[in-house]
Amino acid sequence: MAEYRIDELARLADTTVRNVRVYQDRGLLSPPRREGRVGIYTEAHLARLRLIAQLLKRGYTFANISELVSVWERGGDLNDVLGFESAIGDPWSDEIAAHLTFEELVELFRGDVTDENIERALAMGLLEVDGDRFRAPSPRLLHAGAELVAAGMSVSRVLDIAEQLGGYIDEASEGLVREIADHILSAHAPEGLLQGDDIAEAADLVRRLRPLAQTAVDAMLARSMARHIQEVIGEHFSDVLEHIASGKEPRPA
Repeated sequence: MAEYRIDELARLADTTVRNVRVYQDRGLLSPPRREGRVGIYTEAHLARLRLIAQLLKRGYTFANISELVSVWERGGDLNDVLGFESAIGDPWSDEIAAHLTFEELVELFRGDVTDENIERALAMGLLEVDGDRFRAPSPRLLHAGAELVAAGMSVSRVLDIAEQLGGYIDEASEGLVREIADHILSAHAPEGLLQGDDIAEAADLVRRLRPLAQTAVDAMLARSMARHIQEVIGEHFSDVLEHIASGKEPRPA
């Protein structure tokens, strides 16, 4: 399980250190584990912070949220509650973020790094400013983009592709998550809030479904890519054959 200091926890939850401490004082967030004078937080804390943020955004007060948390924790063992929050809050990837200087970024993308490109990458979450360096939450995405640039595409075009693909994936992911959540809640909380043994069972179900969802998406993407690459290449050669049949030289690619 990932562990964080309070400043990193606040950054990942898109809140402030002050808010984290306020939530603790109000009993909405459990205290961290102590290592000397340093508080160590987990993915369960991160999941709780994100839940609090969602509820506040929907107009609920601290009192409302406190009542909800109290009812939930009274309805089940605290370890089960934390286990469920961890199941929904744990990272879906085993990637470790990478850090790059501006010079390393320029070298990786063959000099095609402009202020506009960096601003777009920051807005899309592909890069984050971390002091005098950049933090890349997904080095795999960053290096995939670098490979496309090495193949001759511009960084601007690669960002266009990433933005378009991200929109498709986000829409599909939201639909899938809502379907899975509806199933879990209808099966384990038909009358409302998850309580008692249902909390641990729901957490176990979430953990089992997570790798299955990723496997299904990978398999469907591979099948779809194989089909479309054949279609596109087929269209290209069909165009070439038409030009040959008409006595013309094939158009340059």
